[in-house]
Amino acid sequence: MRKTANILFLTAGATALMLSTLVLAPMQVANAADAKAIEEGKELAFHRQKGNCLACHKIAGGDLPGNIGPELVNMKARYPDKAKLRAQIWDATTVNPNTIMPPFGKHKMLSEKEIDLVTDFIYSL
Repeated sequence: MRKTANILFLTAGATALMLSTLVLAPMQVANAADAKAIEEGKELAFHRQKGNCLACHKIAGGDLPGNIGPELVNMKARYPDKAKLRAQIWDATTVNPNTIMPPFGKHKMLSEKEIDLVTDFIYSL
């Protein structure tokens, strides 16, 4: 009886370990891909000839930030819908026609993929 209980316990433990590997492995790959996208977005956002977000915004980790636009912090709370943040980056004039924020998508200053990467970075703040 005791051997049966031990075998069942070991089998259950091995099954749980295999299942956790099947569940966690894709999450780790997704997290690695997310981290890479966020890092690429950061490079674009900080690049002076691409996003150049630091010209107007204070962003953690950025040097010589501007103070024209709001500090980019707590973005998930400010933009619970990530698509709205992307739309703001793509063309802020649709929400505020008097904004001085450049319409990065509308004027093709950034490609669609670059806007997605910058959005991923800004949304992570």
